[in-house]
Amino acid sequence: MPKFATRLKRFRAASPLSFRLVAWILLFSSAFSLLAAGVQIYSDYREDLAKIEQRLRVIESGYSSSLAQSLWALDQKHLQTQMDGIISLPDIEHLRLRIEPDAEIVMGDLPRGADTLTHQFGLTYQGDTEFQLGELTITASLQRVYDELRRRVGYILATQFLTVLFVSILVLWIFRHLVTRHLADMADYTRDLSLRNLSRPLELNRPNTPAYQRDELGMVTDAINQMRERLTDDVARRERDEAEIRKFSKAIDQSPSSVIICDRQWRIEYANRKFSQLTGHNSSDITGQPPSSLINPGVESNEARQLWKSIRLQVQRVGVWQGEVNSCRKNGERYWEQLVVTPIKDNSGETTGYLILGEDISIRKRYEQQLLRQANYDILTGLPNRMLALDRLKLALAQARRDETQVGVMFLDLDNFKHINDTLGHDAGDTLLIEAARRISSCLRGTSTVARLGGDEFLVVLPGLKGPDAACQVADRILTTFATPFMLSGQEVFVTTSIGIATFPNDSDNSGTLLQHADAAMYEAKHQGKSSYARFTPEMTEVSHERLQMESHMRKALELKEFRLHFQPIVDTASGQLVAAEALIRWDNPAMGTVMPDRFIPLAEETGLIIPIGEWAVLEACKAARSWQAMTGREISIAVNVSPRQFRDPAFTEKVMRILDETGLRPGLLELEITERLILDNSIETADILKQLDRAGILLSVDDFGTGYSALSYLKSYPFDTLKIDKSFIQDVLKENEDASLVRAIINMAHSLGLKVVAEGVEEEQQTHFLKAEHCDFSQGYFYSRPLPETDFIHWLETNDRALSR
Repeated sequence: MPKFATRLKRFRAASPLSFRLVAWILLFSSAFSLLAAGVQIYSDYREDLAKIEQRLRVIESGYSSSLAQSLWALDQKHLQTQMDGIISLPDIEHLRLRIEPDAEIVMGDLPRGADTLTHQFGLTYQGDTEFQLGELTITASLQRVYDELRRRVGYILATQFLTVLFVSILVLWIFRHLVTRHLADMADYTRDLSLRNLSRPLELNRPNTPAYQRDELGMVTDAINQMRERLTDDVARRERDEAEIRKFSKAIDQSPSSVIICDRQWRIEYANRKFSQLTGHNSSDITGQPPSSLINPGVESNEARQLWKSIRLQVQRVGVWQGEVNSCRKNGERYWEQLVVTPIKDNSGETTGYLILGEDISIRKRYEQQLLRQANYDILTGLPNRMLALDRLKLALAQARRDETQVGVMFLDLDNFKHINDTLGHDAGDTLLIEAARRISSCLRGTSTVARLGGDEFLVVLPGLKGPDAACQVADRILTTFATPFMLSGQEVFVTTSIGIATFPNDSDNSGTLLQHADAAMYEAKHQGKSSYARFTPEMTEVSHERLQMESHMRKALELKEFRLHFQPIVDTASGQLVAAEALIRWDNPAMGTVMPDRFIPLAEETGLIIPIGEWAVLEACKAARSWQAMTGREISIAVNVSPRQFRDPAFTEKVMRILDETGLRPGLLELEITERLILDNSIETADILKQLDRAGILLSVDDFGTGYSALSYLKSYPFDTLKIDKSFIQDVLKENEDASLVRAIINMAHSLGLKVVAEGVEEEQQTHFLKAEHCDFSQGYFYSRPLPETDFIHWLETNDRALSR
């Protein structure tokens, strides 16, 4: 018995569902069996009772007549025999015959403690008259019925118990084989299921057929596997999200910008590492504080509160605020910070917090201040530059209109400054400019402005004048201060200045015209003998004014990088392939616009500015040719026009060679173009320079051939390589026979002298056919390309190369 109990406990622990199933089967089977057995037993019981009652009725019907005759005949022996026969019947235990009037016969014993069944019937003799002879009472015992009932109950209970037990065991085995063992596998699978082993699906130890897949276990298995797949996807998604979160968290923490996160009440919840490095505050120290406290730590100033109040209002209204804030580090040091404030919103669009991005812009602010000063002040002298001077002039004019006063504008130019710069050096020139600025400033009152426009030119703005003579008085004081010698490089140097004066509103009512008039007056002062001033008068013609203006701007053009080069291709006439390019100078001046060479080159030659301008042109042209060579992998010659004034520069050849050394351009790729006028200047210096250039390998060409005088006799005397026919002959070569004959003669003559020929001004295709027929070596003109800026020329070069390659 203890072993059975132990096994029962093990079974119950191993399969509680099966145990409960067996228990319910036993319970309901037993109850049903008991109910069925009870019905059956009761039915049998009633049947046995009915049999006894039937027997009693049979006794009455079978013995009542014979007993009545025996009593009537007083046949005691026969009566005894009949009663013995009745009592011998099954279940009959007692007979009592009452004989009228007062006699009775009793046979058998009444059962004690047992249930009985009694039946009475009267004994009547039927003759002529009916006589009541007595009454027979029969008592039947139910003991046999009860014994049989007990036997049947025991038998039924035993058989029903065994049947239920067998069926329960069979159902238990079937249920365990089909259900519970798989449920146990499912339980073990789900018990072992974790985020680390989602790769193994749930598989039951049973056939994988459609019928099994459609039953409840199959549906549960599919549901678990689908849950596993969803978990796998969720885990992968969560890992990606966690990786993204970690990445973003690291990005925020390692961000080069400071990051602060506030809650909805604008209390700081987080600050990244950069913020701590920038301000010196630990994140834990400022958690729960408002951002306004960081402007003045420990002091919630009204200014800070108002600033952050406006920030909050704009963020709520617009969705973002950005601006510059002067914050304070933990050590009290002030710094400028660029802030961007935006709300943090959830999926429903509700604001859950605020993000504050900050960047230390202290260095940028310092640079901005420096740039602002550099943009408005001259670095050398500290005086306002042209931009700031013009702004102040405009303000002075606006104030003068309101006050009905006058404004004097003075243009100053130091006399012979270039000579001092060349002889004593640039350091001495800078010292001269600084001292000149100081002397000019010393002659002005506080409301006046003196500015350096560039080079050795100064501008003085005199506001609030009562009359035009006041400007003349200032000019006299300035000239007086310049009478004192300057100490430059340890020696006394006398430097004078020329001053031009224009007055508002007498000479003009706008700043630009006033400056032009003052500039014209300044050049008039120089023509008067320098160290003087001149007031603007209408008699100063527009031509003179333009010339003076052009010269003034030209002196600053190189410094301000206003010159640029355009390049026009020179191609092989027969093949159309690029062989060289001519560099043509252009001048873009903010005041005069684009100035063509025929306007400024004569003035540059007259003033001597052609020497630095020409040197710049040769340098830039050589740089361009060198870059084309690096880009295309082939050598492209560059032709540069040279002024006769440059040839009179003793250092001209040296400068050209230095440029070739600096740029690395092979001398044979540089071609210098000179005019016939230089050829006619049959001087020893010119011949020596040409020979030096030729020995260095530099190519020489005669530009605009045919427009000058008879220089043919000199072509053999100078080492020229190329002759360029002027475009005036080429443009009419198809219309005028004379021009065609002249061009043909020039080509033949040049070839006979061993010179190459370039035809300038080619604009039509028919002209190229003529030149090919006459064996002209090279062509140049709008037919191939206009003069182009370098970027456009490079594009043309690439396009032309592709076209020729096809």
